[in-house]
Amino acid sequence: CSSDLSVSTTAGFSVVTYTGTGANATVGHGLGVAPSMIITKKRSSTSDWGVYHTSLGNTNYVLLDTTAASAASSTYWNNTTPTSTVFSIGTADPVNINTATYVAYCFAPIAGFSAFGSYTGNGSTDGPFIYTGFRPRWVMVKRTDSTGNWTILDTARDTYNVESAQLYPNLANAEA
Repeated sequence: CSSDLSVSTTAGFSVVTYTGTGANATVGHGLGVAPSMIITKKRSSTSDWGVYHTSLGNTNYVLLDTTAASAASSTYWNNTTPTSTVFSIGTADPVNINTATYVAYCFAPIAGFSAFGSYTGNGSTDGPFIYTGFRPRWVMVKRTDSTGNWTILDTARDTYNVESAQLYPNLANAEA
């Protein structure tokens, strides 16, 4: 697919717009390194928000606007890992329907600025310690092995630990 880009390689972030073809394709992202997370949204009509995450691999996806667990489907990322120049899309509605217009937000890790990964919960009130190499200002998590809300914690709402004011991207709720 041809794409229009707005890229900051310094921040590891690009915004890509493209028009779907309805056939397996690749989309340029401009980051110069493989993105670790991609969020897509169809702009020309309603659809879910498709999410690629490196820890789920190229055969799985999650949806930003639902509580659903991750699922396997080649129709999202065409079972192809993103490269330093492109990401692959299949034929699923949230990523590539013929003549539909899309936006993709692509994220690559930058040491000391951003990180992407996964962890296994331990059922403890404190939970596991996740080392990022820096103090994150914003964290978004999603349970992928079962249903669960997306949750955002940030230092603007809670300026010290324990961070408890939460936002839920998949819900219309106010801050909780």
